[in-house]
Amino acid sequence: MKKIDRSSKVRTGFHQAKWDEPVIFELTKPGERGILVPKASPAVQQAVAGTSAMPEFLQRKSAPALPEISQPRVLRHYARLAQETLGADVNIEIGQGTCTVKYSPKVNDQLANLPEMREMHPLQDESTCQGIMQIMYDTNRYMCEISGMDRFTFQPSGGSQGILTMASLVYSYFKSRGEENERNEIITTIYSHPSDAAAPHVKGFKIIYIHPDKDGYPDYEAFKAAVNEHTAAFIVANPEDTGVYNKNVLEFTKLVHEKGGLCGYDQANANGLLGVTRAREAGFDMCFFNLHKTFSTPHGCGGPACGATGCAKFLEKFLPGPLVDFDGEKYFYNYDITSDPSAIGKVREFNGVAPVILKAYAWIRSMGPDGLYQVAKTAVLNNNYMFKKLMDLHCVDAPYIPGKQRIEQCRYTLETLFDETGVSTADVQRRMMDFGMHYWQSHHPYYVPEPMTLEPTETPSKDDIDEYIETLKYVFDEAYNNPEKVKGAPYQSVCHQLDESNMDDPDQWAVTWRCYQKKFN
Repeated sequence: MKKIDRSSKVRTGFHQAKWDEPVIFELTKPGERGILVPKASPAVQQAVAGTSAMPEFLQRKSAPALPEISQPRVLRHYARLAQETLGADVNIEIGQGTCTVKYSPKVNDQLANLPEMREMHPLQDESTCQGIMQIMYDTNRYMCEISGMDRFTFQPSGGSQGILTMASLVYSYFKSRGEENERNEIITTIYSHPSDAAAPHVKGFKIIYIHPDKDGYPDYEAFKAAVNEHTAAFIVANPEDTGVYNKNVLEFTKLVHEKGGLCGYDQANANGLLGVTRAREAGFDMCFFNLHKTFSTPHGCGGPACGATGCAKFLEKFLPGPLVDFDGEKYFYNYDITSDPSAIGKVREFNGVAPVILKAYAWIRSMGPDGLYQVAKTAVLNNNYMFKKLMDLHCVDAPYIPGKQRIEQCRYTLETLFDETGVSTADVQRRMMDFGMHYWQSHHPYYVPEPMTLEPTETPSKDDIDEYIETLKYVFDEAYNNPEKVKGAPYQSVCHQLDESNMDDPDQWAVTWRCYQKKFN
């Protein structure tokens, strides 16, 4: 038997399971069952038959086209997919920059999986939901204390929807003043999350982009020139995805307010700021947090999530309702507070993903204010330890603020590596898969050439960070000595290299099985 070298931190013996597992719809066998569903009771059948119980347009004309599969095959299907998945519980999750993939305590998962939580329905009577309503109410109060805002909604399903909620608040505010046509521009920066432009654009706003100055901060002179009587809002991430914090942000928000505009804070990058600075003191009228990032609830590969969105008192009446309130004796849904004719209405059904709110509540309570502050300090320490180690490498650089520390993440450039070896950041990303490591480049378009965006969070130990750095160094060394090896990766991962030529062609997209069948069958 081959002896494994334990002296190296690089996991050269890694090999991930590869099942070539079909889509679950392709596994269906007509008549096969995993469970026998009992027939509806006579009372239900009679009610369905009556026109008064269920409108005809809600009654199916045919059975839904669901997969017909036995229980063992369903179990194998999802177990195999799990084996083909990397994540924070499997690998050292440092490579997903901007996403703050931290450890999610399993006790919080167990809490959210209790029957009392799992079997609850959002349409239950308020008297039977007092526990989760208290948690929503208290979590709102914690968010207000952390941010300085006056009220939060948990309806938004994630960060982008939180930004859309802020853009909707902006529109509703100016609509209530009869200015919705004149106030039609939103300013953001190129290193803020792309959704800070995309979501307001969906709402109908014209987007004004601010580029950085030579030091990497948003160019204040360009910003001054952009702010005018048409400015509805300034929506920005700070720190931006470069890890650079704009310490003069209050000057930006003051200028917008002087011109009558509003300011929205994208706090998806808030992990290094907890207990350090707040949105209100920075001059913002609204903000959002990703509970599935900063507040430890799992990402869940795109869901469930929550983009908790808060605002100052004067914007509260425009929030999506209802909001949970407390009258001294019981918790209740307050519809009156958001009944303004200009209120934005719901951004999703009910009041957000209740188990996610519960997990965030439990995490905040377990950490306390001192623990949240320690999270920020440790996240910044981990990031700058990694930053120092990587900046000692010949082929790694980071644009802007030379000699100064980043906050919770950094967007590096591998331009030197590419120029000297022809190995791109995408090649490095694929090769890292062969060691069970995740690695992220950047949003598109690339403003930093050959970008590499890393965010350790407070979770990894020094040994974890060292292992990730040693793995990167191993791949960089391969790039100089055997570049074709890196370009041909991955070899040990789930999938081969993908043909990405159709990624920008919507005619080739199929985001659901039904869509795929219509387009390609």
